[in-house]
Order: sequence, then structure tokens, then C-alpha cells
Amino acid sequence: MSTPVLGRRVRVVVPGSSANLGPGFDALGLALGLRDEVVVEALAGTARGGDEASSAEVEVSGEGSGSIRGGEGNLLVRSVRAALHAAGVAAADQPRLRVTSRNGVPHGRGVGSSAAAVVAGAAAGSALLDEPLPREVLLDLVCGIEGHPDNAAASLLGGLTLGWREGAHGPWRAVRVDPCADVVPVLCVPDVELSTARARAMLPLHVTHGDAAHTAGRAALLVEAVTRRPDLLLAATEDRLHQEQRAAAMPASASLLGDLRAAGHAAVISGAGPSVLVLCAGDAAAAGARALVGARSGWLALEPGVAREGVAVEVLAG
Repeated sequence: MSTPVLGRRVRVVVPGSSANLGPGFDALGLALGLRDEVVVEALAGTARGGDEASSAEVEVSGEGSGSIRGGEGNLLVRSVRAALHAAGVAAADQPRLRVTSRNGVPHGRGVGSSAAAVVAGAAAGSALLDEPLPREVLLDLVCGIEGHPDNAAASLLGGLTLGWREGAHGPWRAVRVDPCADVVPVLCVPDVELSTARARAMLPLHVTHGDAAHTAGRAALLVEAVTRRPDLLLAATEDRLHQEQRAAAMPASASLLGDLRAAGHAAVISGAGPSVLVLCAGDAAAAGARALVGARSGWLALEPGVAREGVAVEVLAG
């Protein structure tokens, strides 16, 4: 059994991500160059018997700092604890924690802020151990916490990720592939938030065979388009499963999405929204997408780049 190293302090940098990419619902993810930086320290003493605030000190700055919960209820803290538990450390034997987070991943915008927190926390928890968790265990853990592999795998592994589960209750798996250097993501971020739970609640329980077949074909084509044939991006990002079904929750996003696609841009709803991601084939296409978005009020067009590396961990002390 691995044990936490008291006094160890670790620094974790984790990218945000965009999930689905149109037809790759709950399976495909793209790591983006928006990052959270987290420092976690294992303090002397145990969480047993202490109150929530003293067993986990949390300081947050940047995105979402005004609404993120502290103490043991913090998602980062819960993920650190989950990694320690996966290594066999009982809850009563886990150390007190000090967590500092500087968030660069927007919250409530569909760019994987919760998955980034989960991956950062789990990676930090693993690094606090004298024997870190194997990567496949860490992947299964973070995907299990999230409930699907798209954002979590992308934040962990970087690049373009394809995730799945072995059977109904087996481990989560993912593979990483390199996006083509010509693919330039433009992220269109609105000045409003949308709850992922609300967006998911709008999805129908069943889809037609025709829509399922269309999705399988476009999702397969999307991997080819992102990795080798960016000229196919517009066709490859067509979706029938979730974007139109959730449009009523984000009418401004749906309108922008329609205008971008009508202009020939491979635009998709980023994750559960309300951000819109445009996968552009080169800098000229990216400039055109940014110009179209810039003509609308309430939107910010970013060019974050692809995060080709996933979570990075550094032991600072201990």
C-alpha cells in the first residue's frame, strides 16, 4: 500500500478542454491551452476529528473564485482524497491538506473546468504518495469521477483523446492522438454561464437508428479530419445527437453556431455549452471566424491553441 509523504508539496498544471466536438458525444475531447495551476501540500496530522476547514485549507484565485466551495467539499480536495483512497489510504488516515489554485479555465462555459479540477486533484494526490498511481489507474479514476471520459481524458493526456469504457462496469480507457498542426481552435466564450446538469437534462432518452448511423460515420471522419485532413472538418463536425436538442437553453450560442457553419466554419457547441468552438483549417480561417464573432456583442473570441501535453506534475518539496 502506498502512503502519503507528509510535508510533500506538489505543483500541478492542467489544461481545460472541449468535449464532443460535434458528433463525438461523451467520447472525444480536445485539450486547450487554458490552464489551472494548483499547489497541494500534505500537512502533518490527519483529517480525522478535525473540522472541514482545518482538514483542508483552500485558497482560490482567478476563474470561478467567487463561487468555488472551500474545505472538504471542494472538488479539488475530493479528488485528492479519491486518489489517496485508490492507493489504499483509509479516509481516517489521510493527511490534512493545503490547496492553492489559480484558475485560468472559465467556469460554466463548457470548457472542462470541473474535469480540470478533478484531474489536477487526482494527479496531485497521486504525487503526494511514496508510490504514485499508475497512469491507467489515474485515468480510470478521473473518468469515473466525471462519469464520462471526454474532458477528463483530454486534460490528463493532452491532444485529441478518444475514450470508452470496457463493458458496462469495467475500467475507463482512452487513447491520445496528435491533432494536425494546421488545426487552429477558436473558442467563442459568451458572457453567460450554463449548468452542465441543466444541459444534459434536455437530451432525449432515445435516438433513431438513422441518427445513430450518421453519428458513427461523422465521429469516425472527425478523427481523420483533426489528425490529417482538416479540409474535411466542416462535414466531420455535423451533429444530430445533442446540439439542436439543447439549443433552447442557449439561443445565442445556437444562433452563432448556425451563422458560423453557414459561412463554412466547422463550429460546434463546446461540451455542454454555452461556448462555441471553431476548428479552423489554418490561420486565415481562424481570422475569419474571429471577425464573425467580433461583430456580436457579449462574445469573446480566443485562440488558446491545442494543449499537446496533458497534466504536468512537479514535486516542490518533501
